[in-house]
Amino acid sequence: MNSILFNLAEKAHQAEPQNKALVKKLKKKKPKNLDNIVHGLHEEVFSEIDCLACANCCKTLGPRVTDNDIARLAKHLKIKPGKFIESYLRLDEDNDYVFKEMPCPFLLPDNYCMVYEQRPKACREYPHTDRKRFYQALDITLKNTATCPAVYEIMERLKQANI
Repeated sequence: MNSILFNLAEKAHQAEPQNKALVKKLKKKKPKNLDNIVHGLHEEVFSEIDCLACANCCKTLGPRVTDNDIARLAKHLKIKPGKFIESYLRLDEDNDYVFKEMPCPFLLPDNYCMVYEQRPKACREYPHTDRKRFYQALDITLKNTATCPAVYEIMERLKQANI
């Protein structure tokens, strides 16, 4: 998996013009079957890629942590929400809570998540390739091709699908 990550940023950069063109086309066209196609590709690619061998999202992306996430995680850790915020979070430039440091403080050495069942909503939804109305996630998907090997591969296969 390290070799995939080593080349991922470069491959994503090289594919960016084609990917941007595809995103522009899909936004304009909004194909009715886009969700079905992308969800099928999501299932196919995630049957081939092991997230635990990568965890690049947990190592590099700072998810937004909502008030509900804070309450759920604080309860799980048996600390007060204020203590959770003080210990783990900071406000970013958008005034959203994010983790103070990356990698995620709950990422274990084996790439498992220490709070998996209580993880933030942003982590639950990542990489957004199985969501309804996928066309609404096209911009973030384009960005995620440089972080997630699965998203990169989904975009490559989506280009081949010739929608």
